[in-house]
Amino acid sequence: MSPDTAAPPRAAEAAGPVSVSMTVNGRSVTVEAPSDERLSRLLRDRLALTGTKVGCDAGDCGACTVLVEGRQVCACLTAAAQVDGRSVTTVEGLADSPVGRALQAAFLAHGAAQCGICTPGMLVAAAELLATNPAPDDRAAMDALGGVLCRCTGYRKIVEAVVDAPRFLNRNSPAAEVDGPSAYSPSVGTRWARPEGRGKLDGTERFGADIAPEDCLWLRVVRSPHARARFTLGDIAGLHARWPGLARVLTAADVPGHNAFGIYPRLKDQPVLAERAVRFRGEAVVALVGDRATVEAIPDADVPIDWHPETPVTGLEAARRAEGPVHAGTPDNVLIRGLVKRGDPEAGFAGAAATAEGAWTTSFVEHAYVEPEAGFARRLEDGRIEIVATTQTPYMDRDEIAHVLGIAADMVHIVPTACGGGFGGKLDLSIQPLVATAAWVLDRPVRVVYGRTESMTSTTKRHPAAIAARMAADAEGRLVAFDFEGDFNTGAYASWGPTVAGRVPVHATGPYRVPAVHARSCAWYTNETPAGAFRGFGVPQASLAHEGLLDDLSERLGIDRLEIRRRNALGAGDLTATGQRLEHSCGLVACLDALAPRWTALLADAEAANRAPGPLRRGVGIGCMWYGIGNTSMSNPSSMRVTLGPDGRLVLWNGAVDIGQGSATIMLQICADAAGLPVGRFDQVVGDTAVTEDAGKTSASRQTFVSGKAAYLAGRDLRAALLRLTNAGPEARLAIEGRLLHVSDDAGESYMDLTQLETFEGPDGRPVILEGRGTFDPPTEPLDENGQGVPYATYGFAAQIAAATVDTDLGTVRVDRIVAAHDVGRAINPMLVEGQIHGGIAQGLGLALMEEYLPGVTENLHDYLIPTFGDMPEIEIHLVEDTEPLGPFGAKGIGEPALVPTAPAILSAIRHATGVAVRHVPVLPHRLHAALRATGAEGGR
Repeated sequence: MSPDTAAPPRAAEAAGPVSVSMTVNGRSVTVEAPSDERLSRLLRDRLALTGTKVGCDAGDCGACTVLVEGRQVCACLTAAAQVDGRSVTTVEGLADSPVGRALQAAFLAHGAAQCGICTPGMLVAAAELLATNPAPDDRAAMDALGGVLCRCTGYRKIVEAVVDAPRFLNRNSPAAEVDGPSAYSPSVGTRWARPEGRGKLDGTERFGADIAPEDCLWLRVVRSPHARARFTLGDIAGLHARWPGLARVLTAADVPGHNAFGIYPRLKDQPVLAERAVRFRGEAVVALVGDRATVEAIPDADVPIDWHPETPVTGLEAARRAEGPVHAGTPDNVLIRGLVKRGDPEAGFAGAAATAEGAWTTSFVEHAYVEPEAGFARRLEDGRIEIVATTQTPYMDRDEIAHVLGIAADMVHIVPTACGGGFGGKLDLSIQPLVATAAWVLDRPVRVVYGRTESMTSTTKRHPAAIAARMAADAEGRLVAFDFEGDFNTGAYASWGPTVAGRVPVHATGPYRVPAVHARSCAWYTNETPAGAFRGFGVPQASLAHEGLLDDLSERLGIDRLEIRRRNALGAGDLTATGQRLEHSCGLVACLDALAPRWTALLADAEAANRAPGPLRRGVGIGCMWYGIGNTSMSNPSSMRVTLGPDGRLVLWNGAVDIGQGSATIMLQICADAAGLPVGRFDQVVGDTAVTEDAGKTSASRQTFVSGKAAYLAGRDLRAALLRLTNAGPEARLAIEGRLLHVSDDAGESYMDLTQLETFEGPDGRPVILEGRGTFDPPTEPLDENGQGVPYATYGFAAQIAAATVDTDLGTVRVDRIVAAHDVGRAINPMLVEGQIHGGIAQGLGLALMEEYLPGVTENLHDYLIPTFGDMPEIEIHLVEDTEPLGPFGAKGIGEPALVPTAPAILSAIRHATGVAVRHVPVLPHRLHAALRATGAEGGR
């Protein structure tokens, strides 16, 4: 059953209603609305123009940007009364103008819309620019769009699209850019525009807050103001008496199955609603369900909760002291430990020509996806429950909701909406168990939309880390020993802490040959925001240590920083610290060779610039990485299905959710090329658990490699079925023209009328003629007690150079250029690969220089800073294609590898510029200024 599109119920407003007459997208409308109602609310709730997105409701993100009288405004900061008698243009109206159509086509052609949640605001702002400046340059585009935040793209593709938009004036609609011919031609390796990109450009894409049945009740969570406390609930019946529109106050006692969820079956330690105690500030305590006006109006202070605060365990040091354990069953606060041990590191240190050691710390980092969590749940006529929500992992959601409700998994139907950014943060459950419980108990549809503060307060973060490490090398700079100990703050609940603790020791050495290794990790419970998955699972934190130590050894041995990395780079035939022999696709040396000419030139430029006196110092740094693709040492399967119907349409039933990275596009490219059929003839259904098969979670950079291989196998299976059906040879060429299948080979040409063939019921009940299936589970082995084994089937490799300018008076850092070389195995779609690298660099820059989540302080996008257009450097990309034989057409993953080397490269550049080795990120100006002052480097060197 498909959810119905409907405007949500409206909340009460303080101001009296007024009649607002305006022109919206060229149409005259008059609505009754409170005079101070937000324009964003008026457009979305009263006019059903949900293309205008709400990411913050505070004017910080710009997702709600619209044009009023041709000028861009934040609709969330504009009152309804202010638009009376004026014209308003939203993203839905852009296609009515040549400029709007040109922008849509340019965004599609350049891959400028990834998850799509910021795209309406970007397009509207760009339309204002092109109305006054028909040939903007990069600077004009960045200035015009500077008020809109993007978390996915790194902004470069957006700038390219805006500058190139005039070229698309008077061209065909964006649809023409993705429709393909009936004849087959290879699409793998081409810059094929996203077929699902159309909805992101015209406002028709539906995100979690955009869709719900008309009769939905509204849910609001009352959360703990304390990091640690016990509580008792008072007179709930009295609350109902005071607020007649309140349908139910849900407590822990109302959860019908198990009041616990979590990623790992034995570690389901987080309650849906807290029972008698809370473990972090922002934990869910009760849920108010009723009409929207009522539940939004009830003050938290009116909810009868008697609080008894206790001293929280805050930070890793407090966790180690185990003063008042966070969980009664874990008195030492240790969630889990990880280990990799090989050889005799102490003997290596004793005989080394040079050693280096240091300690690094990192902070909580917020995902800051522009779309807050949103969705709804309802019971279906057949007894199942349906949850329609933003998510990265529909099948894990299904199983966890079944556990919470105490029902079978096949009684849960998950329908993912478009996902407005995830980066790991939407792997954990958020709204799903709350709306599922409410809908199950009340037998009514129930929806919830988190505000920005609630989203940031209650959801997982990147793990803060405290790392101590040592590294040793011989006189030629070849590594001989490595010792690593990393502590990770997993917060109040387990979440993905075991994954981080397991992945970090494997990657602790970096992408280098080291014969003797001792790497330990530990995930610790604290009374802080739960830490979960965030693009890298601990590897970005660990990379700061191994790259910083290599810079130390480079300096002590007098070996160039790029060269020492090249001498130690893992290659085919080498053993890793887990004893795994790498057989294929180890492109780090090729990445470094691709960077070498630019490295030499940038070093020369910095040296010349630094001859001038003054506080501005130029530096050039380098960072390398490796990343195991997929789950660590465990089964990691994905299954895909593709069908051919009598109408000649092919459908890929794809369980791999696209969260902006473009997997929906590349799965089609892979499947189509495997089948030898034109990609433009394929439709697809993504993520719906009722009709797709389990393709696993969208995380760990696994979808291209794992699900892509499943899509490849499904395509090959369908091709084999078609060849059998037509009695054609293996090299036959296939085409579909309407309802005719055209086959040509050495024996000649033939046509087959698909409507005359026998059919069977497809996944959605409609008839199909043939289907192909594919399943792939990468070959891995469990790690033994010393961390020896085969944790991953393949690895991504990369190297990045950062060129930066440091103001030693102010302690500020400006990254001027990033040069990135990434071994991706095979670039299925180079445009999308570039977009992932741009976005990863942006998040790596934020990790290095600005992003620090402080519970209770940085819980909005005004105080929590992420990179904007103005923060992004020039980016130069070199794609290295060292083919992975297991991958589809040789491909591997890119999502997390794009981010990992950026922060180490920036820290290396700061050190080169100033001589200061900074070992805490983010490198905020006051921290760098203090470090410069302490070393005497303030005001120049």
